[in-house]
Amino acid sequence: MNTHIDLLQAAVLALVQGLTEFLPISSSAHLALIPLLSPWPDQGLAFDCVVHLGSLTAVLLYFRHDVRLMSNGFLRTLSERQWENNPDGRMAWFVLLATIPVGVVGLAFKDFIEHDLRSVLVIGCASMGFGLLLWWADRYSEHRRNDRDWSLRHALYVGLAQALALIPGTSRSGATMTMALMLGYSREAAARFSFLLSIPVIVLAGGLKIKDWIESPDQAAGLGPLLLGYVLSAVSAWLCIHFFLKFIERMGMAPFVLYRMILGAVLIWLAF
Repeated sequence: MNTHIDLLQAAVLALVQGLTEFLPISSSAHLALIPLLSPWPDQGLAFDCVVHLGSLTAVLLYFRHDVRLMSNGFLRTLSERQWENNPDGRMAWFVLLATIPVGVVGLAFKDFIEHDLRSVLVIGCASMGFGLLLWWADRYSEHRRNDRDWSLRHALYVGLAQALALIPGTSRSGATMTMALMLGYSREAAARFSFLLSIPVIVLAGGLKIKDWIESPDQAAGLGPLLLGYVLSAVSAWLCIHFFLKFIERMGMAPFVLYRMILGAVLIWLAF
């Protein structure tokens, strides 16, 4: 059936997508809360594709310099068949290889995750549990490593954490930053790698949604809500990345942990 959403719903959902995609507070927890607190219909696959494209646009624009260097470096590693003296190409390989676990797990358990794990109770418990893990990693790690210290082993550990974040309520950015902090990286280095790692993940997730949309082409939203959703998700995501990186070393993860605990408690209360 056709999906019709108004501009207010489009604005709210786009802002939720843009902000929660990169903050360590779990987008699935917020998206689970919205239908419980509003009479809005499902927004449809077309709108989901558009807001994912907005988030992708934001991260590509913000890290355009890094992406260009990594792309050129990646091509040089292919021609030279080595990455030892090519830090940009090596980082590109780290990002790509760290994406493999989430791709494999996501494809293998897609139906189980979407239908069996996507409950309010699971999302609430994951929000609180992994929030506490984020607090522990931020509080007790040494924060001595920086962007130049990434190794393949560390990148793969973060990639495994990202696969674990397929549990609704975990938060992809939260899980990847938690693992990076546990490995001793600074907050900024952990956040930057998490944001770069989001690029292939958003492409994969968006590709799956486009595939589902092609298979169900009757799900559509009006042009106005789609355009508004794209613009707001892109702008809010860009601002989120900018200010998070600007202030993360000073404010730490505590505000996000506290927010996750409150949100998780609300969801668990609603579940019962």
